[in-house]
Amino acid sequence: MKGSMPSILDRPIMSDVALSLENVNAGYGQTVAIEDVSLEISGGEVLSIIGRNGVGKSTLLTTVMGHTSMHGGSIRLKGDEISKDKPYRRVWAGLGFVPQERLIFPSLSVEENLAVAFRPGKWSGEQVLALFPQLKDRLYHLGNQLSGGEQQMLAIGRALVGNPEVLLMDEPSEGLAPVIVEELQSVMTRLRDEESMAIILVEQNSRVALGFAERCVVMNRGRIVRDGPSAELREDQALLERLMGIDATSDGRSVNDRT
Repeated sequence: MKGSMPSILDRPIMSDVALSLENVNAGYGQTVAIEDVSLEISGGEVLSIIGRNGVGKSTLLTTVMGHTSMHGGSIRLKGDEISKDKPYRRVWAGLGFVPQERLIFPSLSVEENLAVAFRPGKWSGEQVLALFPQLKDRLYHLGNQLSGGEQQMLAIGRALVGNPEVLLMDEPSEGLAPVIVEELQSVMTRLRDEESMAIILVEQNSRVALGFAERCVVMNRGRIVRDGPSAELREDQALLERLMGIDATSDGRSVNDRT
């Protein structure tokens, strides 16, 4: 995600653990992509995950959603074990997911995409349309008739109408025009500051990720190598460079990711 977000505001964080992973090993088939990952996030907390390409950030989110092969460990949502649950049951239990590929239903309209994901709660289709006015103007257009930015708005909206307690977002601004990225940043900031759901954001641009979340996890080679306050990494560029290989004079991406 390019650009910058407003500074983190003070916001209440619930003490109860919303999502926990303990010694999770997972991957694709017999290939292990993440190893011994342990992580907790409380209700209302905002967490970003950064790291070079291919270190397991997206795999971690898809593992939480049940789309990879678990080789060991435990995943709990609000204290309940979900490691063996099908993805749709994890959604019903309170997970929301905005995948990197968006994966909206191309043959369904905007209205229908929102309707099939709806679960009773605070967020309704009308509230999503108020959040994303562009979608209201495209309500009866099919998913495959939308621009990339509109599809991403719909993907976020579809996750919200499921009224999740934990929202997972995987590179939500990848490949979008700067003006659309700014709109999404504004929406994400609103969700961060006004909602009580826990949010986990995977983001390639470390500057944006560290500005969005009060806590940051750094991954390398499928493992968590650092978990702590984002402020420490914002203030210690040398530490960030050691963990990720970041060029402090550029846009916050890994040097390797630009070559």
